[in-house]
Amino acid sequence: MNRNIPVIEAKGLQKKYEGVLAVRGVDLAVGRGEIFGLVGADGAGKTTTIQMLCTLSLPSAGEARVLGMDTVTQMADIKEKIGYMSERFSLYPTLTVEENLDFFARLRGIPREVSKSRKKELLGFCRLEPFRQRPAEHLSGGMQKKLALACSLIHEPEVIFLDEPTTGVDPISRRDFWRIISGFLSRGITILVSTPYLDEAERFNRVAFMHRGQIIACDTPQNLRTELVGELLEIRARPARRAVTSLKRVPFLSAPQLFGDTIHVMVDEAEKRCPEIKHWLREREIAVEDIRRITPGLEDVFVARLTGFEEKPVSEPANSNSVDTILKGDNRGEVAVEVSDLTRKFGDFTAVDGVNFEVRHGEIFGLLGPNGSGKTTTIRMITGLLAPTSGGVRVLGQDMATAVEAVQARIGYMSQKFSLFADLTVEENINFYGGLYGLSPSLLKERKKWVLDMAGLRGKEKAMSAELSGGWKQRLALGCTIFHSPEVIFLDEPTSGVDPLSRRSFWELIQELAAHGTTIFITTHYMDEAEHCHRLGLMYQGKLIALGSPLQLKAERVKGELVEVVSSDFARALERLSADARFRQVNLFGSAVHVVVDDAAKASPEIGNLLEAGNITVHTINRIPFSIEDVFISLVEAQEMSLAGQSSRKGG
Repeated sequence: MNRNIPVIEAKGLQKKYEGVLAVRGVDLAVGRGEIFGLVGADGAGKTTTIQMLCTLSLPSAGEARVLGMDTVTQMADIKEKIGYMSERFSLYPTLTVEENLDFFARLRGIPREVSKSRKKELLGFCRLEPFRQRPAEHLSGGMQKKLALACSLIHEPEVIFLDEPTTGVDPISRRDFWRIISGFLSRGITILVSTPYLDEAERFNRVAFMHRGQIIACDTPQNLRTELVGELLEIRARPARRAVTSLKRVPFLSAPQLFGDTIHVMVDEAEKRCPEIKHWLREREIAVEDIRRITPGLEDVFVARLTGFEEKPVSEPANSNSVDTILKGDNRGEVAVEVSDLTRKFGDFTAVDGVNFEVRHGEIFGLLGPNGSGKTTTIRMITGLLAPTSGGVRVLGQDMATAVEAVQARIGYMSQKFSLFADLTVEENINFYGGLYGLSPSLLKERKKWVLDMAGLRGKEKAMSAELSGGWKQRLALGCTIFHSPEVIFLDEPTSGVDPLSRRSFWELIQELAAHGTTIFITTHYMDEAEHCHRLGLMYQGKLIALGSPLQLKAERVKGELVEVVSSDFARALERLSADARFRQVNLFGSAVHVVVDDAAKASPEIGNLLEAGNITVHTINRIPFSIEDVFISLVEAQEMSLAGQSSRKGG
């Protein structure tokens, strides 16, 4: 296999829509058998680039070739040899899993005897065999993604284009999806994939960072990491937010970034700076739990690149005084949301099953769970958008069964799509929500200034909201959600599709709001974001299976020790370790493999010997602390094993 021969080429590729240059002179070359990633926020140009390479859209300038064929003059020949899966994919909801595969096989003109064997292989590979007679519309989001991938592979393409294939699915489904992809890489299939998840990009042979239609960096993950100037420190300190604020005043540090429950900061010399940082924080009565040098991740690299690429960050966090002007009194300690035996049924299906929890004023509460676990249904019942079948909800001391309108005037809700009107300007969106919430003209004028300053949109009042970047849209939507001074804010996947720099800036503002007494209720699929929450609830199949602080869940809900294995071939390492009964809960995390073991000291040499025997070079085997994603996967897998055991006993 010669990866120096380009299978995908683009030179000066451009695409203009109604005067807007969506893709600006993209050059790239992808070799055979390579997995190549396009990374960037919504609106960066990833989808447009992929659509031009797939012959679904004609370039405005430049040229592209796939398998040596021109994407404009030979598009029919190209379509026969490639597979394409869009973010929204193209399944037929009323057809079963098997019928969808049969349809796409006929569409590709595959003989019945050939398609039969391929269908069997794909159903097994994607773990969809037990669901072959289930309609696609009744599959979970993750299963639908796997079926869409199987349909795009039915004709055995030489090149696969995947446009954000795992966006909006939980970590369990993402992990399964990448297991499938790693299996096909060994066959020499070339894969070009776009993703907003930087941990996924760690798996790629090469990565291109896209921003505003341009490629601003392109190299292997390892080479991109080495471009960072200095050494990266990871600091665990309590309270983390006060530690970040304090570290911003240290002259020899670059801007510290809160990353989950840790702080990342670049220094010139780690060995010298570690004791100085410890001394600085302890003098200010901030407890330092751990401080160590770590290898930068691609998110650190991307954030550094974006910070350098922009004249200034997308937006600056609101300062304390500006937040003070918009928030009401501090009722910290009192219960803001109380959920009692909350249940919702749709016919014979129980979406939420007897859920109980409380959220206090000033608390950031995160609700996690696989797709279809009942999170959205729970939020809709809490906010009064859906009546429960049984059980009750009290928000701000009032019963949602009798006081919906009164409570809704005191809460804010921001959906995943930001609840903005695309055909209105920034100012018109603010005016609309001001009128909706009944703000007086003088108060609207004051709050409008606050939103524009907070969102970094001063001077862009007349810009159409549809033309804003993901980060700007996000902060404008949050401003419109909170400028009527809500006491509780509900955020549904608020950072989906925005770049890492905007995500970090957004969380600084969320923490600022919580520090001033606002209650934050949030759902997210980014597990590092879950670390920011004061407490977390984990839902599975409608039930609340875990509740506690991130620290509690990591300390109390996972048994054993966690080992991280970095090797020359993560796909084969994953395969060998998963097949060995000595090791449990073997999962892929970026380009590393995480293994839960009883004793890390004993298991580490056993893991090394197993991989070396398979001609896999082991770079490092280290015991590491559990992350929330590890906890999430461990608890869900335990639930699945328990249910499988119950089913087996009933069958017996």
